[in-house]
Amino acid sequence: MQSYTIGQAARLLGVSPDTARRWADAGRVATHRDETGRRLIDGRALAAFSIEVGQSAGAEEETPYTSVRNAFPGIVTAVKLGDVAAQVEIQAGPHRLVSLLTREAVEELGLEVGMQATARVKSTSVHIDRT
Repeated sequence: MQSYTIGQAARLLGVSPDTARRWADAGRVATHRDETGRRLIDGRALAAFSIEVGQSAGAEEETPYTSVRNAFPGIVTAVKLGDVAAQVEIQAGPHRLVSLLTREAVEELGLEVGMQATARVKSTSVHIDRT
């Protein structure tokens, strides 16, 4: 499973590294250390925490979030596979994006909860890029 540094987690959550560090220090999200001593957050734990942060974002003052060319980098929080179709959810800062795509596309991209991905929005379609 992929792990994220505090800085990477902060970017995915749409907050400063200091904020992400304070959340980790307060125990809001669990961290572990790698062989070099860097603090890392497990991808699944970050995915769950990003849902919590996204849901509470509406209750707080809105933080502006912009994207370049409608690209929303985030973390995969859910993958639901059907026989032919699939549903992928991404939490990109305070934004939750849901895409319906083929099961084959999800399998080719190797999408799973906790991994980094980018949702690209064009008109009414959301496309997922693995990053």
